Amino acid sequence: MTELADTAVGTHDAAEPFAVGITVRGYETDTQGHLNQSVYLQYAEHARWSLLQASGIRQSTMVDRRIGPVTVETTIRYRRELRAGDEVEVSCAFVWGEGKTFRIEQTVRTTDGTVAAEVSAVCGLLDLTARKLLADPRAAFRELAHDPSLLGLTAG
Repeated sequence: MTELADTAVGTHDAAEPFAVGITVRGYETDTQGHLNQSVYLQYAEHARWSLLQASGIRQSTMVDRRIGPVTVETTIRYRRELRAGDEVEVSCAFVWGEGKTFRIEQTVRTTDGTVAAEVSAVCGLLDLTARKLLADPRAAFRELAHDPSLLGLTAG
C-alpha cells in the first residue's frame, strides 16, 4: 500500500464506516474528463492508511516490526463518473473471517450520496523477513492498534 498526500481528515461514527474526504484534482482525470481508473485505487489506498493511522497504527511502526499490509486481489465496480472538482468521501471497513486474509470493503460517494465506485480487496499482513503472510493478522492488528474497534476488532 502506498500513501497519497491529501488534506482529508478521517471521520468515524459508530453507525457509519470510517471515511476520508477527497477533492478530485484536474490532473487525475483522463482525456474524457473522468477520474482516471487507476486513481480510484489511490483513493482507496489513502483511506486504508488513514484508517490504520486513526486506529493508532503508523506505517513506520509496521516497518520496524517487519510486517506490512499486502493486497492479493482487488475488484473495482465503477458506478458513476467523477470529474475534476467533485468532492467525494471514501469509506473503509475491514471484514474479518478466519485465516491469513481479510477483506477491505470501500465505497467512493459524492457529497449527495451517489455511489461512484465500490472497491473490494482481499488483503493480508506480510512478514517482511520470511516473505509469508502472517497466520493471524487480527492478532497483529490488535497488538498494534490503540483503537482496534476502528478495524472491526475487539480488544485482546
